[in-house]
Amino acid sequence: MTTDETARGSDSKKNLNAQWAAVCGLLRAEIGEAAYQSWLKPMTVREIQAGEIKISVPTRFMRDWIVAHYLDRLTELWGKENPAVKAIDIAIQSERDVLAPPPGKRHAGDEASARLSSHGAKYSSDLSAPLDRRCTFEQFVVGKPNEFAYAASRRVAEAAKPPFNPLFLYGGVGLGKTHLMHAIAWHIRERTPKRTVIYLSAEKFMYRFIRALREQNTVDFKDQFRSVDVLMIDDVQFISGKDSTQEEFFHTFNSLVDQGRQIVISADKSPSDLEGMEERLISRLNCGLVADIHATTYELRLGILQSKAEQLAVKVPQKVLEFLAHKITANVRELEGGLNRVVAHAQLVGGDITLETTQEVLHDLLRANDRRVTIEEIQKRVAAHFNIRVSDMHSARRARSVARPRQVAMYLAKQLTARSLPEIGRKFGGRDHTTVMHAVKKVEELSEHDSSFAEDVELLRRMLEG
Repeated sequence: MTTDETARGSDSKKNLNAQWAAVCGLLRAEIGEAAYQSWLKPMTVREIQAGEIKISVPTRFMRDWIVAHYLDRLTELWGKENPAVKAIDIAIQSERDVLAPPPGKRHAGDEASARLSSHGAKYSSDLSAPLDRRCTFEQFVVGKPNEFAYAASRRVAEAAKPPFNPLFLYGGVGLGKTHLMHAIAWHIRERTPKRTVIYLSAEKFMYRFIRALREQNTVDFKDQFRSVDVLMIDDVQFISGKDSTQEEFFHTFNSLVDQGRQIVISADKSPSDLEGMEERLISRLNCGLVADIHATTYELRLGILQSKAEQLAVKVPQKVLEFLAHKITANVRELEGGLNRVVAHAQLVGGDITLETTQEVLHDLLRANDRRVTIEEIQKRVAAHFNIRVSDMHSARRARSVARPRQVAMYLAKQLTARSLPEIGRKFGGRDHTTVMHAVKKVEELSEHDSSFAEDVELLRRMLEG
């Protein structure tokens, strides 16, 4: 390698970004604007090491697609731009990567903010879960069902001191609770990077607490969580029935509130409706601002789809957007996922996006939305059938008269809903996913050997599906 090549290989980040811009410009002209927006724009160039460019992308699917379709051409174009480049390594974003400010939101002081004190950086990397770059306030579509929660979240993000503590967000799956929590974290980290923001699930909080107990290291655990500026706990219903975790969370909560630190909590129900939660903790959760997110309206769903189409830089016929807004009503994740599938199909297979192709591509999702069975419906129907209380579905009671119907309800939840095993477990008093697996297996075994039991299960299935 010549001296000139070596010098070019050790280019500054500024030159590296300039090379990337040139490569993108060439490939953009070759593959078109839509493909560029979908695949190349989300890529982030990190560094060059020994002639290898390090690039990160948000998801495994995106990485696999880029490697299969664009990697060779990217390497060829970059090699022409800089002969020192011999290879390109594309990896899934690390936790460190996603802690940086979202694209288009960088300021002159960001380099300094990236070098936070070791204290703050340690907490960010060791405790906080990754944040989704797409979940900012700018990307959140506001409508009647979520405008109160959105306004409250912005107030918390913009305030120097807690305007209300805690902010408690609740609503069904996929309605935007997690998006708002990520948006709060992004906003605070961008505007006041010296503040320590920790975002994680209640499940992860519990896991870290149990690990600290096992390692006899609870002092460090307490110091870490009680010295942050903003603590955000997602899906707090998961600690229902977990007494020791609730005890520690209660003391952490009190310590932070007493210090004037902000707490943000999310759950699938309001504090008063959380079963298996200590009364004193429910009282604490109710003492701030409780904001609910209602089910989406047609107008809000249409607005979300229009915003998503703009982000993808894809022209989607209005009648297709209206059709999806009418048909996919369960939650925003399914709505956006459906549009993603339609757009990806058009880009990969070719052809226009039409109402006919949309119905063909999403036949399974549309069929599932025609008759949406909820876990709550299943629990009520099974409880009535076996003459037990609905609250028994969430209780710790192990008597067969309660445990068997609970297993049947778990089995039907697995068969009739799209919920994951952990999600189902949480709906049954915060049980582990292995408990749900055991229930499914047990019901299948009993159905094979007990025709009367099998008839009961089949009858319940038909009643729920009908």
